[in-house]
Amino acid sequence: MSITKTRQTLVETARRLFAQKGFEATTMNDISQESGKGRRTLYTYFKNKEDIYYAVIESELERLSERLDEVAHMDISPEQKVLRLIYTHLRLIKETVTRNGTLRAEFFRNIWKVEQVRKTFDHDERELFRQVLVEGCRSAKFRIDNVELMADILHYSVKGLEVPYIYGRLAPGLSEADSRPIVASLVCRTLGMKPNY
Repeated sequence: MSITKTRQTLVETARRLFAQKGFEATTMNDISQESGKGRRTLYTYFKNKEDIYYAVIESELERLSERLDEVAHMDISPEQKVLRLIYTHLRLIKETVTRNGTLRAEFFRNIWKVEQVRKTFDHDERELFRQVLVEGCRSAKFRIDNVELMADILHYSVKGLEVPYIYGRLAPGLSEADSRPIVASLVCRTLGMKPNY
């Protein structure tokens, strides 16, 4: 088995165990046994449980980043890309936190750890927003004075909506289909467009 596959196996095993038992209750020995890899192999890749925890978060964020990258490269209008990036981000964050069960509590309890690991993801997402905004400006769809600032604003606005979205506190009872025209109108005005959907 290649180095990459062995590491992926260990990370996925740790993710499942953290999700089932929680971070505190999972031991390096549990991960070693469940993965079918020896402790020596586990310690070759990860120096301690925190190290593999960070690798789990990085792995989840990489998955999200790949999906957002797909959206940014779709053959659709720039304004549709911005909307899809927003909704894809929120949906995937919720899906990730939900699918990780007990790890969800750790995710929120150790948010400062998550923020440290998430720096690359955040940078990449701001860059995707920037690219889409530049595309929109070049095609004369958007009227934006400062693309860098607008990319930051979009990124941090969506990031700030994560927790209320995950817990269902964002417009309770309002479906995505119902919210989309409202969000589209807000995005269009923010980007200097006339709302047209």
